[in-house]
Amino acid sequence: MLSGVRVIDMHAHFPVAGPRLAAPVDYVERFGEEKAQILAERKAQVQKRWRKMYGLPEPETEQRTPEEFAQKWIEEVDRWGLEKIVFLTGGGNDALAEVVQRYPEKFIGFAHHSPFGEGAAEELERAITKLGMKGYKVLGPRESTPLDSEDAYPVWEVANHYKIPVLIHFGPLGGVGGVANHININPLIIHDVAKGFPDIPFIIPHFGCGYPTQLLQLMWSAENVYTDTSGSNEWVRWMMPDMNLEDLFAKFLQVVGPDRIMFGTDSSWFPRGFVVSYFEEQLRICRRLNVSDEGVDKIFYANAARLLKI
Repeated sequence: MLSGVRVIDMHAHFPVAGPRLAAPVDYVERFGEEKAQILAERKAQVQKRWRKMYGLPEPETEQRTPEEFAQKWIEEVDRWGLEKIVFLTGGGNDALAEVVQRYPEKFIGFAHHSPFGEGAAEELERAITKLGMKGYKVLGPRESTPLDSEDAYPVWEVANHYKIPVLIHFGPLGGVGGVANHININPLIIHDVAKGFPDIPFIIPHFGCGYPTQLLQLMWSAENVYTDTSGSNEWVRWMMPDMNLEDLFAKFLQVVGPDRIMFGTDSSWFPRGFVVSYFEEQLRICRRLNVSDEGVDKIFYANAARLLKI
């Protein structure tokens, strides 16, 4: 337990060695490598300022094997007394499955391929039945096809059949130089999907990431829609009127209660590891808002345990 609370981190990413793309491939194809490099340099400076603001260390540059990363995450789980940590991504379904299958008592993995790729539904079924994945992760603004397209229905049918949680990121993606306007940026695009596949628990992370009103509308309309609390939620700085993380907790608790809110950190890289400061801030907020002990347990553990069938 952490601070006397059972904790499942419902939103983390298993580190993948090697450089990441500085800009989306379609940006490079459209505008060229030189402009992509300018965006990458600006993004690096903004991220450096962001880490300084939150008191976070610079990411390590040492290359590690998946087993080395797994051992570091085992140490984090044990150090902080976490019940489980859920890795939403990790270098592809097979690569992540190899890690979580070694440490099922600590790790849970989600499939994370495109819902519009060839054989996407079959791949999701394989990930569930053969690889042991417990859910499915989609990055909305990374998909060029609208998420309410019937082309994705075969994937939703598989998820609905197995009743696995589907976590879909909406809102800005990628920081400076990233995506801020996109067909799949608003969570309301899955309004019909959520109602059409009622056995799928859809999780929209980061309190909607810039779209909290639209997410609350979606949650009001479809009771199989949940949210998670993950990340710094720094996007509130751009909202008008002003709001903060406590405002988000208060509004979501008022509208949907503690049964459809789940704790997450968006942890990934080292030496940062598990971002305990996010946990501490969110627990303080729950205490200040007089959330009951039962409600706190739901947010930080029980809701995730129920959806993951733990």
